[in-house]
Amino acid sequence: MKANYFYAVASLVRLGLTLESQQPLIGQVTDDKVKSASVNLEAIINASPLLSFHRDIVQIPSISENEKNVGNFLLNFIRSHNLTVEKQIVTPESDTEQERFNIYAYTGKDRFPDVLLTSHIDTVPPFIPYSLHPPATDNTDNLTFNRSDLVIAGRGTVDAKASVAAILFAALETLDVNPDASIGLLFDVGEEKSGVGMKHFSNSDLNPAPPTFHTVIFGEPTELKLVAGHKGTLGFKVVAEGKAAHSGYPWLGKSAISSILPVLSYLDTIQDVQPEKGGLLRSETFGQSTLNIGVVRAGLAGNVVPAYAEARISVRLAAGSPDDTREIVRKAVEDVTGGDGSVYLDFGNLENGAPPQYLDFDVDGFDVITVNYGTDIPALKINAQEGPKVKRYLYGPGSIHVAHGDDEAITVGELEEAVRGYKKLISAALGAH
Repeated sequence: MKANYFYAVASLVRLGLTLESQQPLIGQVTDDKVKSASVNLEAIINASPLLSFHRDIVQIPSISENEKNVGNFLLNFIRSHNLTVEKQIVTPESDTEQERFNIYAYTGKDRFPDVLLTSHIDTVPPFIPYSLHPPATDNTDNLTFNRSDLVIAGRGTVDAKASVAAILFAALETLDVNPDASIGLLFDVGEEKSGVGMKHFSNSDLNPAPPTFHTVIFGEPTELKLVAGHKGTLGFKVVAEGKAAHSGYPWLGKSAISSILPVLSYLDTIQDVQPEKGGLLRSETFGQSTLNIGVVRAGLAGNVVPAYAEARISVRLAAGSPDDTREIVRKAVEDVTGGDGSVYLDFGNLENGAPPQYLDFDVDGFDVITVNYGTDIPALKINAQEGPKVKRYLYGPGSIHVAHGDDEAITVGELEEAVRGYKKLISAALGAH
């Protein structure tokens, strides 16, 4: 999607959020042209089971660790369409967490289907209400627009409830024509925070070794293009410990901020340093690895020498393994500090992180791209061993450029095209076997 399109949408979203509801209007909704001055925009949504379902799940807040309500709605909806549904409880990460569960669905007793389609039901904060808006236009004299250009805004409209809705309806439409199609659905929790839902599924009896599925189709915002691969991930903390003192006598203490700043300053540039000179790795497919200093915490007050400072950092890996990048970062910190121990790294669980993911894109009729964001894909451990390769596709509606922003939005046309795209991928997967 074009950036200027979404900037215009953002203005419409903010306007829409100031209104209590859409004005009820009079008029008919046609398949092609709609006059925004004479048609209730909600009538377009109400006329479509797909768009109505998408609206219903977007209207239910489901920020990571609070997915229970939308999960229960999905359970009931899928059961109403005569699929077998399992509620896979995900072990809470703390005693204060509410119940969390993945949703696993299939036809009849086909518990281990040939093709698995999956996306996540959690979103990033904050919750932004669902709203409808005509497409942005400079022509105020002609308010007629294509139905497919109607803009749907709000948290999760793109990431990833658009994929959840399109996947589910693609599966239902496929089964309506071919009731024996061996396809299953997995809607998991926690992708936006820790990947806990997919990791739980991956370690369960639903993911045997060798795998029973030969194809997995992952849903994320890809602008309706197949993704040939995405960058890997690595997260870590940089920590400095000093000694507190009165700011009038700073020589009696040791500033943790003064220790950590040179390290952060250098790490902030390391993506632009050539790998042979100690910089982050690169590849022809993904270009440069990138590093983001996302959170910095330090100090108690302006008149206290800070005894502690930390920064949380995320790296998107264009090449190599997480261990390769850990070593590059270790060496960089040592070079800046002289190895004096004033600053140290906390990588947490060394099993966390993932290398770049290379995916399948051999189905005709799709444009092909690579993306920089992470997904559930590396969390699904496929134990193929010596057996046939399991194909992995990444596809979905909407743009990642708005996915976590206050201007998150998608069009009716993109949602409906995604159903056709997923059906094409399902058909190709079933036909190949």
